[in-house]
Amino acid sequence: MGTVSDILRDKPGISIFSTLPNDSVLDATQLMIRYGVGALLVMEGENLLGIFTERDVLRRIVAERRNPLETSVADVMTRNVICCTLETSIDEARSVMKNRRIRHLPVLGPLGDVLGVISIGDLNAYHTSHQESTIHLLHEYLHGRA
Repeated sequence: MGTVSDILRDKPGISIFSTLPNDSVLDATQLMIRYGVGALLVMEGENLLGIFTERDVLRRIVAERRNPLETSVADVMTRNVICCTLETSIDEARSVMKNRRIRHLPVLGPLGDVLGVISIGDLNAYHTSHQESTIHLLHEYLHGRA
């Protein structure tokens, strides 16, 4: 099985979407909608401070009836961010997401710098692609073409 590095390598476009801790929740959610993502990293310069997800919006804004224009991302973000590295196996990343009930994993480099983010959707796409390849090879083998 592959590693997180394989997913980031094959991922098209920008893989890091971020917001500032003092940005309003309204601004952050508008960014999420614009980019079609379910989470933003909360960054201050190169430092990862937290992650702001759709789940944070539901639990900490909507359910608590907070005003998204008057609430800063820092007030409602998830602070204890679970991360992985380029060498993390796909199976391990999937297990972490399943057991911790999270959908996004920031990927850190050797110096703690953020290299990207993988989502459960990225893992599913990778898995599906590799299953399709395996099925094709088995089909060819069964029909004597491989």
